[in-house]
Amino acid sequence: MATTDTDSESEAPDAYEDLLDHTRQLTYLEDGSGVVYWDLQVMMPEGGMPARSKQLSALSSVTHDLQTDSDVGEYLDALADADLSDEQAAVVRELRRDYERAVDVPGDLVGELSETQANAQQTWQNAKAESDFDAFAPTLERLRDLQRERADHIDAAQSPYVTMYEDGAPYLPLDTVEDIFDTLREELVPLIADIREQGDDLPDPFDGTYPDDDQMALCEAALDFLGYDRSRGRLDTAPHPFMVGTQFDARVTTRFDESDPLGAVMSTTHEYGHASYQLGLRQDAYGTPLGKSRSSGVHESQSRFWENHVGRTKPFWEAFAPTANDHLGTDVDAETMYESVNRIYPDNLIRVEADELTYHFHIILRSEIDRAFVEGDIGVEEIPALWNEKMEEYLGVTPPDDARGCLQDIHWSSGFASFQNYTVGSVLAAQLNAAIREDLDVDALVRDGEFDPIREWMNERVHEPGCRYETPELIEHATGEPLTADYFVEYAKSKFGDLYGL
Repeated sequence: MATTDTDSESEAPDAYEDLLDHTRQLTYLEDGSGVVYWDLQVMMPEGGMPARSKQLSALSSVTHDLQTDSDVGEYLDALADADLSDEQAAVVRELRRDYERAVDVPGDLVGELSETQANAQQTWQNAKAESDFDAFAPTLERLRDLQRERADHIDAAQSPYVTMYEDGAPYLPLDTVEDIFDTLREELVPLIADIREQGDDLPDPFDGTYPDDDQMALCEAALDFLGYDRSRGRLDTAPHPFMVGTQFDARVTTRFDESDPLGAVMSTTHEYGHASYQLGLRQDAYGTPLGKSRSSGVHESQSRFWENHVGRTKPFWEAFAPTANDHLGTDVDAETMYESVNRIYPDNLIRVEADELTYHFHIILRSEIDRAFVEGDIGVEEIPALWNEKMEEYLGVTPPDDARGCLQDIHWSSGFASFQNYTVGSVLAAQLNAAIREDLDVDALVRDGEFDPIREWMNERVHEPGCRYETPELIEHATGEPLTADYFVEYAKSKFGDLYGL
Protein backbone atom coordinates (compact mmCIF):
# COMPACT_ATOMS: atom_id res chain seq x y z
CA MET A 1 0.00 0.00 0.00
CA ALA A 2 1.30 3.46 -0.86
CA THR A 3 2.47 5.64 2.00
CA THR A 4 0.25 8.67 2.45
CA ASP A 5 1.47 12.24 2.63
CA THR A 6 0.46 12.36 6.27
CA ASP A 7 2.56 9.30 7.10
CA SER A 8 5.59 10.41 5.10
CA GLU A 9 5.60 13.96 6.46
CA SER A 10 4.84 13.30 10.12
CA GLU A 11 8.47 13.76 11.15
CA ALA A 12 9.50 16.03 8.28
CA PRO A 13 11.84 18.98 8.95
CA ASP A 14 10.31 22.46 8.78
CA ALA A 15 12.24 23.19 5.59
CA TYR A 16 10.62 20.15 3.95
CA GLU A 17 7.13 21.33 4.89
CA ASP A 18 7.91 24.81 3.59
CA LEU A 19 9.29 23.36 0.36
CA LEU A 20 6.14 21.30 -0.15
CA ASP A 21 3.87 24.31 0.43
CA HIS A 22 5.86 26.25 -2.15
CA THR A 23 5.80 23.35 -4.63
CA ARG A 24 2.05 22.90 -4.36
CA GLN A 25 1.46 26.51 -5.36
CA LEU A 26 3.79 26.03 -8.31
CA THR A 27 1.95 22.88 -9.41
CA TYR A 28 -1.43 24.58 -9.22
CA LEU A 29 -0.17 27.32 -11.54
CA GLU A 30 1.31 24.78 -13.98
CA ASP A 31 -1.89 22.77 -14.07
CA GLY A 32 -3.92 25.94 -14.58
CA SER A 33 -1.73 26.65 -17.60
CA GLY A 34 -2.57 23.18 -18.85
CA VAL A 35 -6.29 23.99 -18.86
CA VAL A 36 -5.59 27.24 -20.69
CA TYR A 37 -3.62 25.25 -23.28
CA TRP A 38 -6.51 22.76 -23.58
CA ASP A 39 -8.87 25.64 -24.30
CA LEU A 40 -6.47 26.97 -26.93
CA GLN A 41 -6.55 23.66 -28.77
CA VAL A 42 -10.21 22.75 -28.28
CA MET A 43 -12.51 25.69 -27.60
CA MET A 44 -10.80 29.01 -28.26
CA PRO A 45 -11.94 30.93 -31.36
CA GLU A 46 -9.13 31.59 -33.84
CA GLY A 47 -9.18 35.30 -33.12
CA GLY A 48 -8.28 34.73 -29.48
CA MET A 49 -4.63 33.95 -30.08
CA PRO A 50 -3.13 37.43 -29.54
CA ALA A 51 -4.49 37.52 -25.99
CA ARG A 52 -3.94 33.82 -25.31
CA SER A 53 -0.24 33.96 -26.18
CA LYS A 54 0.19 36.85 -23.71
CA GLN A 55 -1.71 34.93 -21.04
CA LEU A 56 0.45 31.84 -21.44
CA SER A 57 3.59 33.96 -21.42
CA ALA A 58 2.55 35.64 -18.18
CA LEU A 59 1.69 32.31 -16.56
CA SER A 60 5.05 30.87 -17.61
CA SER A 61 6.92 33.86 -16.21
CA VAL A 62 5.10 33.74 -12.87
CA THR A 63 5.63 29.98 -12.68
CA HIS A 64 9.32 30.39 -13.43
CA ASP A 65 9.70 33.10 -10.79
CA LEU A 66 8.08 30.84 -8.21
CA GLN A 67 10.20 27.85 -9.23
CA THR A 68 13.47 29.81 -8.96
CA ASP A 69 12.59 31.80 -5.84
CA SER A 70 15.58 32.10 -3.52
CA ASP A 71 13.54 30.47 -0.77
CA VAL A 72 13.57 27.22 -2.77
CA GLY A 73 17.36 27.22 -2.83
CA GLU A 74 17.45 27.84 0.91
CA TYR A 75 15.00 25.01 1.60
CA LEU A 76 17.05 22.63 -0.53
CA ASP A 77 20.29 23.68 1.17
CA ALA A 78 18.71 23.09 4.57
CA LEU A 79 17.65 19.61 3.50
CA ALA A 80 20.99 18.60 1.96
CA ASP A 81 21.99 16.50 5.00
CA ALA A 82 18.59 16.02 6.60
CA ASP A 83 17.38 12.64 7.84
CA LEU A 84 14.56 11.95 5.37
CA SER A 85 12.35 9.00 4.59
CA ASP A 86 12.70 7.38 1.16
CA GLU A 87 9.69 9.26 -0.15
CA GLN A 88 10.86 12.57 1.28
CA ALA A 89 14.30 12.05 -0.22
CA ALA A 90 12.71 11.35 -3.61
CA VAL A 91 10.67 14.55 -3.39
CA VAL A 92 13.77 16.59 -2.56
CA ARG A 93 15.74 14.90 -5.38
CA GLU A 94 13.09 15.79 -7.95
CA LEU A 95 12.63 19.36 -6.75
CA ARG A 96 16.39 19.90 -6.64
CA ARG A 97 16.64 18.72 -10.24
CA ASP A 98 13.83 21.05 -11.34
CA TYR A 99 15.34 23.98 -9.47
CA GLU A 100 18.83 23.46 -10.85
CA ARG A 101 17.48 23.23 -14.40
CA ALA A 102 15.52 26.47 -14.01
CA VAL A 103 17.46 28.78 -11.72
CA ASP A 104 19.97 30.02 -14.31
CA VAL A 105 17.41 30.51 -17.09
CA PRO A 106 16.37 34.19 -17.32
CA GLY A 107 12.71 34.84 -16.66
CA ASP A 108 12.31 37.06 -19.73
CA LEU A 109 13.58 34.19 -21.90
CA VAL A 110 10.96 31.86 -20.38
CA GLY A 111 8.22 34.38 -21.11
CA GLU A 112 9.39 34.99 -24.67
CA LEU A 113 9.66 31.27 -25.35
CA SER A 114 6.15 30.61 -24.04
CA GLU A 115 4.62 33.42 -26.10
CA THR A 116 6.49 32.31 -29.21
CA GLN A 117 5.31 28.73 -28.71
CA ALA A 118 1.70 29.80 -28.31
CA ASN A 119 1.80 31.88 -31.47
CA ALA A 120 3.65 29.08 -33.25
CA GLN A 121 0.71 26.74 -32.75
CA GLN A 122 -1.52 28.93 -34.92
CA THR A 123 1.28 29.60 -37.41
CA TRP A 124 1.85 25.87 -37.77
CA GLN A 125 -1.85 25.14 -38.15
CA ASN A 126 -2.22 27.78 -40.88
CA ALA A 127 0.93 26.62 -42.66
CA LYS A 128 -0.25 23.03 -42.60
CA ALA A 129 -3.65 24.01 -43.98
CA GLU A 130 -1.90 25.75 -46.88
CA SER A 131 0.86 23.10 -47.14
CA ASP A 132 3.37 25.96 -46.98
CA PHE A 133 6.50 25.15 -44.98
CA ASP A 134 8.04 28.51 -45.84
CA ALA A 135 5.28 30.18 -43.82
CA PHE A 136 6.34 28.22 -40.73
CA ALA A 137 10.12 28.18 -41.27
CA PRO A 138 10.99 31.55 -39.64
CA THR A 139 8.97 30.64 -36.55
CA LEU A 140 10.59 27.22 -36.37
CA GLU A 141 14.04 28.75 -36.63
CA ARG A 142 13.23 31.26 -33.89
CA LEU A 143 11.94 28.49 -31.62
CA ARG A 144 15.13 26.51 -32.19
CA ASP A 145 17.28 29.50 -31.29
CA LEU A 146 15.31 30.22 -28.12
CA GLN A 147 15.45 26.58 -27.04
CA ARG A 148 19.20 26.46 -27.67
CA GLU A 149 19.64 29.59 -25.59
CA ARG A 150 17.64 28.04 -22.76
CA ALA A 151 19.66 24.81 -22.97
CA ASP A 152 22.93 26.75 -22.77
CA HIS A 153 21.76 28.38 -19.54
CA ILE A 154 21.00 24.94 -18.08
CA ASP A 155 24.29 23.29 -19.08
CA ALA A 156 26.61 25.11 -21.45
CA ALA A 157 29.05 22.17 -21.48
CA GLN A 158 26.48 19.71 -22.81
CA SER A 159 24.92 19.34 -26.25
CA PRO A 160 21.78 21.54 -26.33
CA TYR A 161 19.92 18.65 -27.95
CA VAL A 162 20.73 16.31 -25.06
CA THR A 163 19.58 18.96 -22.58
CA MET A 164 16.29 19.31 -24.46
CA TYR A 165 15.87 15.53 -24.52
CA GLU A 166 16.38 15.39 -20.76
CA ASP A 167 13.45 17.77 -20.22
CA GLY A 168 10.97 14.99 -21.00
CA ALA A 169 13.14 11.95 -20.33
CA PRO A 170 14.90 12.35 -16.99
CA TYR A 171 17.44 9.71 -16.01
CA LEU A 172 17.10 7.65 -19.20
CA PRO A 173 20.27 8.23 -21.27
CA LEU A 174 19.83 9.15 -24.92
CA ASP A 175 22.38 6.44 -25.76
CA THR A 176 19.94 3.85 -24.40
CA VAL A 177 17.29 5.07 -26.83
CA GLU A 178 19.75 5.05 -29.73
CA ASP A 179 20.53 1.41 -28.94
CA ILE A 180 16.80 0.64 -29.07
CA PHE A 181 16.56 2.37 -32.45
CA ASP A 182 19.43 0.18 -33.72
CA THR A 183 17.64 -2.96 -32.55
CA LEU A 184 14.40 -1.96 -34.23
CA ARG A 185 16.16 -1.15 -37.50
CA GLU A 186 17.82 -4.56 -37.44
CA GLU A 187 14.70 -6.53 -36.53
CA LEU A 188 11.79 -4.68 -38.12
CA VAL A 189 13.18 -4.01 -41.60
CA PRO A 190 13.28 -7.70 -42.58
CA LEU A 191 9.90 -8.36 -40.92
CA ILE A 192 8.25 -5.57 -42.89
CA ALA A 193 9.93 -6.82 -46.06
CA ASP A 194 8.56 -10.34 -45.47
CA ILE A 195 5.06 -8.94 -44.95
CA ARG A 196 5.30 -6.94 -48.17
CA GLU A 197 6.68 -9.82 -50.23
CA GLN A 198 4.87 -12.87 -48.92
CA GLY A 199 2.25 -11.84 -46.38
CA ASP A 200 -1.43 -12.61 -46.77
CA ASP A 201 -3.78 -9.76 -47.70
CA LEU A 202 -5.69 -8.39 -44.72
CA PRO A 203 -9.20 -6.97 -45.13
CA ASP A 204 -10.15 -3.32 -45.41
CA PRO A 205 -13.92 -3.55 -44.91
CA PHE A 206 -14.78 0.12 -44.43
CA ASP A 207 -15.23 1.53 -47.93
CA GLY A 208 -17.86 4.16 -47.25
CA THR A 209 -17.82 7.52 -45.50
CA TYR A 210 -18.73 7.86 -41.85
CA PRO A 211 -19.98 11.19 -40.44
CA ASP A 212 -18.12 12.84 -37.59
CA ASP A 213 -21.18 12.67 -35.32
CA ASP A 214 -21.37 8.89 -35.71
CA GLN A 215 -17.65 8.53 -35.07
CA MET A 216 -17.86 10.75 -31.99
CA ALA A 217 -20.67 8.60 -30.59
CA LEU A 218 -18.60 5.50 -31.29
CA CYS A 219 -15.57 6.97 -29.52
CA GLU A 220 -17.72 7.92 -26.54
CA ALA A 221 -18.96 4.31 -26.47
CA ALA A 222 -15.38 3.04 -26.56
CA LEU A 223 -14.48 5.20 -23.56
CA ASP A 224 -17.52 3.91 -21.69
CA PHE A 225 -16.53 0.34 -22.53
CA LEU A 226 -13.02 0.94 -21.18
CA GLY A 227 -14.42 2.48 -18.00
CA TYR A 228 -13.31 6.09 -18.43
CA ASP A 229 -14.34 8.07 -15.36
CA ARG A 230 -16.67 10.74 -16.77
CA SER A 231 -16.69 12.60 -13.48
CA ARG A 232 -12.98 13.29 -14.06
CA GLY A 233 -12.74 13.64 -17.83
CA ARG A 234 -14.31 14.50 -21.17
CA LEU A 235 -13.83 13.86 -24.89
CA ASP A 236 -13.42 16.59 -27.51
CA THR A 237 -11.74 17.02 -30.88
CA ALA A 238 -8.46 18.76 -31.68
CA PRO A 239 -6.25 19.20 -34.76
CA HIS A 240 -3.74 16.85 -33.14
CA PRO A 241 -5.11 14.48 -30.45
CA PHE A 242 -3.73 14.94 -26.94
CA MET A 243 -4.54 14.54 -23.25
CA VAL A 244 -4.14 17.13 -20.55
CA GLY A 245 -4.96 16.97 -16.87
CA THR A 246 -4.39 15.83 -13.34
CA GLN A 247 -5.56 12.94 -11.16
CA PHE A 248 -8.81 14.88 -10.75
CA ASP A 249 -9.45 16.01 -14.33
CA ALA A 250 -7.85 14.20 -17.29
CA ARG A 251 -9.35 15.29 -20.61
CA VAL A 252 -8.84 13.51 -23.93
CA THR A 253 -9.25 14.56 -27.54
CA THR A 254 -9.50 12.75 -30.86
CA ARG A 255 -9.95 13.52 -34.54
CA PHE A 256 -11.81 11.93 -37.42
CA ASP A 257 -11.14 10.66 -40.93
CA GLU A 258 -14.43 10.07 -42.72
CA SER A 259 -13.05 6.96 -44.43
CA ASP A 260 -11.37 5.39 -41.39
CA PRO A 261 -13.78 5.13 -38.45
CA LEU A 262 -11.71 2.64 -36.49
CA GLY A 263 -8.75 5.01 -36.66
CA ALA A 264 -10.66 7.41 -34.41
CA VAL A 265 -11.38 4.57 -31.98
CA MET A 266 -7.68 3.73 -31.80
CA SER A 267 -6.75 7.40 -31.35
CA THR A 268 -9.29 7.73 -28.53
CA THR A 269 -8.07 4.53 -26.88
CA HIS A 270 -4.52 5.86 -27.10
CA GLU A 271 -5.44 9.08 -25.34
CA TYR A 272 -7.48 7.12 -22.80
CA GLY A 273 -4.21 5.37 -21.89
CA HIS A 274 -2.67 8.74 -21.11
CA ALA A 275 -5.70 9.66 -19.03
CA SER A 276 -5.53 6.36 -17.14
CA TYR A 277 -2.03 7.33 -15.98
CA GLN A 278 -3.13 10.75 -14.77
CA LEU A 279 -6.22 9.40 -13.04
CA GLY A 280 -4.16 6.66 -11.42
CA LEU A 281 -1.77 9.06 -9.71
CA ARG A 282 -2.07 9.43 -5.95
CA GLN A 283 -4.71 11.99 -5.06
CA ASP A 284 -3.25 12.58 -1.60
CA ALA A 285 0.08 13.52 -3.22
CA TYR A 286 -1.33 16.08 -5.65
CA GLY A 287 0.95 19.08 -5.89
CA THR A 288 4.12 17.11 -5.14
CA PRO A 289 6.46 14.93 -7.25
CA LEU A 290 4.84 11.85 -5.68
CA GLY A 291 1.63 12.85 -7.47
CA LYS A 292 3.21 13.48 -10.89
CA SER A 293 3.91 11.18 -13.83
CA ARG A 294 7.46 9.97 -14.23
CA SER A 295 8.37 10.92 -17.81
CA SER A 296 7.08 11.34 -21.34
CA GLY A 297 8.28 7.87 -22.30
CA VAL A 298 6.58 6.19 -19.35
CA HIS A 299 3.44 8.18 -20.13
CA GLU A 300 3.56 6.96 -23.71
CA SER A 301 3.87 3.38 -22.48
CA GLN A 302 0.40 3.69 -20.99
CA SER A 303 -1.19 5.05 -24.16
CA ARG A 304 0.52 2.44 -26.32
CA PHE A 305 -0.41 -0.34 -23.92
CA TRP A 306 -4.11 0.50 -24.05
CA GLU A 307 -4.08 1.21 -27.77
CA ASN A 308 -2.02 -1.78 -28.94
CA HIS A 309 -2.11 -4.44 -26.24
CA VAL A 310 -5.79 -3.92 -25.45
CA GLY A 311 -7.46 -2.05 -28.32
CA ARG A 312 -5.77 -3.92 -31.16
CA THR A 313 -6.36 -7.38 -29.71
CA LYS A 314 -8.83 -9.96 -30.94
CA PRO A 315 -10.62 -10.16 -27.54
CA PHE A 316 -11.27 -6.41 -27.66
CA TRP A 317 -13.02 -6.68 -31.00
CA GLU A 318 -14.87 -9.82 -30.00
CA ALA A 319 -16.46 -7.69 -27.29
CA PHE A 320 -16.69 -4.32 -29.05
CA ALA A 321 -17.50 -5.20 -32.68
CA PRO A 322 -21.32 -5.21 -32.12
CA THR A 323 -21.11 -1.68 -30.68
CA ALA A 324 -19.01 -0.52 -33.62
CA ASN A 325 -21.48 -1.99 -36.09
CA ASP A 326 -24.42 -0.36 -34.31
CA HIS A 327 -22.84 3.10 -34.55
CA LEU A 328 -21.50 2.78 -38.08
CA GLY A 329 -24.41 0.94 -39.64
CA THR A 330 -22.12 -1.87 -40.77
CA ASP A 331 -22.08 -5.63 -40.43
CA VAL A 332 -18.41 -6.54 -39.99
CA ASP A 333 -17.41 -9.54 -37.90
CA ALA A 334 -14.93 -9.30 -35.03
CA GLU A 335 -12.15 -11.20 -36.80
CA THR A 336 -12.32 -8.82 -39.76
CA MET A 337 -12.25 -5.76 -37.49
CA TYR A 338 -9.26 -7.21 -35.62
CA GLU A 339 -7.37 -7.83 -38.85
CA SER A 340 -8.36 -4.43 -40.22
CA VAL A 341 -6.97 -2.41 -37.29
CA ASN A 342 -3.69 -4.35 -37.50
CA ARG A 343 -2.98 -3.95 -41.22
CA ILE A 344 0.54 -2.84 -42.13
CA TYR A 345 0.74 0.28 -44.29
CA PRO A 346 4.39 0.72 -45.33
CA ASP A 347 3.40 3.45 -47.78
CA ASN A 348 1.45 5.44 -45.19
CA LEU A 349 2.52 9.07 -45.01
CA ILE A 350 1.08 10.04 -41.61
CA ARG A 351 2.68 9.09 -38.29
CA VAL A 352 -0.50 9.13 -36.21
CA GLU A 353 -2.13 6.77 -38.72
CA ALA A 354 0.87 4.44 -38.93
CA ASP A 355 0.77 0.78 -37.96
CA GLU A 356 2.71 -0.71 -35.06
CA LEU A 357 5.75 -1.68 -37.16
CA THR A 358 6.33 1.16 -39.60
CA TYR A 359 5.46 3.69 -36.86
CA HIS A 360 8.98 3.53 -35.50
CA PHE A 361 10.55 4.59 -38.76
CA HIS A 362 8.41 7.70 -38.65
CA ILE A 363 9.92 8.33 -35.22
CA ILE A 364 13.49 7.57 -36.23
CA LEU A 365 13.45 9.90 -39.22
CA ARG A 366 11.94 12.71 -37.14
CA SER A 367 14.55 12.24 -34.41
CA GLU A 368 17.37 12.35 -36.94
CA ILE A 369 16.10 15.55 -38.58
CA ASP A 370 15.25 17.04 -35.19
CA ARG A 371 18.80 16.54 -33.91
CA ALA A 372 20.50 17.71 -37.11
CA PHE A 373 18.45 20.92 -37.07
CA VAL A 374 18.99 21.68 -33.39
CA GLU A 375 22.72 21.01 -33.64
CA GLY A 376 23.07 23.21 -36.71
CA ASP A 377 24.00 20.47 -39.17
CA ILE A 378 21.14 21.48 -41.47
CA GLY A 379 19.36 24.74 -42.10
CA VAL A 380 15.62 25.18 -41.74
CA GLU A 381 15.23 25.41 -45.52
CA GLU A 382 16.65 21.88 -45.91
CA ILE A 383 14.00 20.18 -43.78
CA PRO A 384 11.30 19.50 -46.42
CA ALA A 385 13.67 17.84 -48.90
CA LEU A 386 15.49 15.87 -46.19
CA TRP A 387 12.17 14.72 -44.76
CA ASN A 388 11.08 13.42 -48.16
CA GLU A 389 14.41 11.67 -48.71
CA LYS A 390 14.19 9.87 -45.38
CA MET A 391 10.56 8.89 -45.98
CA GLU A 392 11.65 7.29 -49.23
CA GLU A 393 14.65 5.64 -47.55
CA TYR A 394 12.78 4.22 -44.54
CA LEU A 395 9.26 3.71 -45.87
CA GLY A 396 9.53 3.72 -49.64
CA VAL A 397 7.15 6.64 -50.13
CA THR A 398 7.59 10.36 -50.84
CA PRO A 399 5.05 12.89 -49.50
CA PRO A 400 3.38 14.86 -52.28
CA ASP A 401 3.24 18.04 -50.20
CA ASP A 402 4.45 19.55 -46.93
CA ALA A 403 1.10 19.06 -45.15
CA ARG A 404 1.57 15.32 -45.45
CA GLY A 405 5.30 15.66 -44.92
CA CYS A 406 7.26 17.83 -42.52
CA LEU A 407 4.26 19.91 -41.40
CA GLN A 408 2.09 17.03 -40.22
CA ASP A 409 3.15 17.08 -36.53
CA ILE A 410 2.41 19.81 -34.01
CA HIS A 411 5.50 19.03 -31.91
CA TRP A 412 7.97 21.51 -33.40
CA SER A 413 5.68 24.36 -32.47
CA SER A 414 6.40 23.63 -28.80
CA GLY A 415 9.83 22.03 -28.58
CA PHE A 416 12.43 19.56 -29.76
CA ALA A 417 14.01 16.24 -28.82
CA SER A 418 10.76 14.57 -27.78
CA PHE A 419 9.98 12.14 -30.60
CA GLN A 420 12.13 9.39 -29.06
CA ASN A 421 9.63 9.02 -26.25
CA TYR A 422 7.07 7.50 -28.60
CA THR A 423 9.33 4.55 -29.36
CA VAL A 424 10.40 4.28 -25.71
CA GLY A 425 6.71 4.11 -24.85
CA SER A 426 5.98 1.36 -27.37
CA VAL A 427 8.93 -0.71 -26.22
CA LEU A 428 8.03 -0.29 -22.55
CA ALA A 429 4.38 -1.06 -23.29
CA ALA A 430 5.39 -4.46 -24.71
CA GLN A 431 7.56 -5.10 -21.66
CA LEU A 432 4.68 -4.19 -19.34
CA ASN A 433 2.36 -6.35 -21.41
CA ALA A 434 4.63 -9.35 -20.88
CA ALA A 435 4.80 -8.66 -17.15
CA ILE A 436 1.06 -8.16 -16.58
CA ARG A 437 0.25 -11.37 -18.45
CA GLU A 438 2.34 -13.26 -15.91
CA ASP A 439 -0.17 -12.13 -13.28
CA LEU A 440 -3.50 -11.72 -15.11
CA ASP A 441 -5.43 -13.38 -17.92
CA VAL A 442 -5.58 -10.13 -19.86
CA ASP A 443 -7.37 -11.57 -22.89
CA ALA A 444 -10.19 -12.99 -20.77
CA LEU A 445 -10.57 -9.72 -18.88
CA VAL A 446 -10.70 -7.70 -22.09
CA ARG A 447 -13.18 -10.09 -23.71
CA ASP A 448 -15.44 -9.73 -20.65
CA GLY A 449 -15.02 -5.96 -20.48
CA GLU A 450 -13.46 -6.28 -17.02
CA PHE A 451 -10.78 -3.58 -17.08
CA ASP A 452 -10.51 -2.79 -13.37
CA PRO A 453 -7.90 -5.49 -12.64
CA ILE A 454 -5.75 -4.19 -15.50
CA ARG A 455 -6.01 -0.61 -14.24
CA GLU A 456 -5.26 -1.71 -10.68
CA TRP A 457 -2.13 -3.56 -11.82
CA MET A 458 -0.91 -0.49 -13.69
CA ASN A 459 -1.84 1.78 -10.80
CA GLU A 460 0.27 -0.22 -8.39
CA ARG A 461 3.25 -0.78 -10.67
CA VAL A 462 3.42 2.45 -12.68
CA HIS A 463 1.04 5.19 -11.55
CA GLU A 464 1.03 5.31 -7.77
CA PRO A 465 4.83 5.61 -7.38
CA GLY A 466 4.66 8.99 -9.15
CA CYS A 467 8.25 10.25 -9.30
CA ARG A 468 9.43 8.26 -6.29
CA TYR A 469 11.79 6.26 -8.50
CA GLU A 470 14.14 7.43 -11.22
CA THR A 471 13.04 6.20 -14.64
CA PRO A 472 15.17 3.03 -14.86
CA GLU A 473 14.19 2.13 -11.29
CA LEU A 474 10.50 2.56 -12.05
CA ILE A 475 10.79 0.28 -15.09
CA GLU A 476 12.46 -2.41 -12.97
CA HIS A 477 9.86 -1.91 -10.22
CA ALA A 478 7.08 -2.43 -12.76
CA THR A 479 8.53 -5.25 -14.85
CA GLY A 480 11.41 -6.76 -12.86
CA GLU A 481 13.91 -5.93 -15.62
CA PRO A 482 15.74 -2.98 -17.16
CA LEU A 483 14.25 -1.43 -20.28
CA THR A 484 14.76 -3.67 -23.31
CA ALA A 485 13.42 -3.86 -26.86
CA ASP A 486 13.40 -7.67 -26.73
CA TYR A 487 9.76 -7.97 -25.66
CA PHE A 488 8.58 -5.65 -28.41
CA VAL A 489 10.52 -7.55 -31.06
CA GLU A 490 9.20 -10.90 -29.82
CA TYR A 491 5.64 -9.55 -29.66
CA ALA A 492 5.85 -8.02 -33.14
CA LYS A 493 7.24 -11.14 -34.79
CA SER A 494 4.65 -13.39 -33.15
CA LYS A 495 1.62 -11.16 -33.72
CA PHE A 496 2.31 -10.12 -37.30
CA GLY A 497 3.72 -13.49 -38.27
CA ASP A 498 0.37 -15.01 -37.32
CA LEU A 499 -1.69 -12.24 -38.91
CA TYR A 500 0.15 -12.37 -42.22
CA GLY A 501 0.68 -16.12 -42.36
CA LEU A 502 4.48 -15.90 -42.38
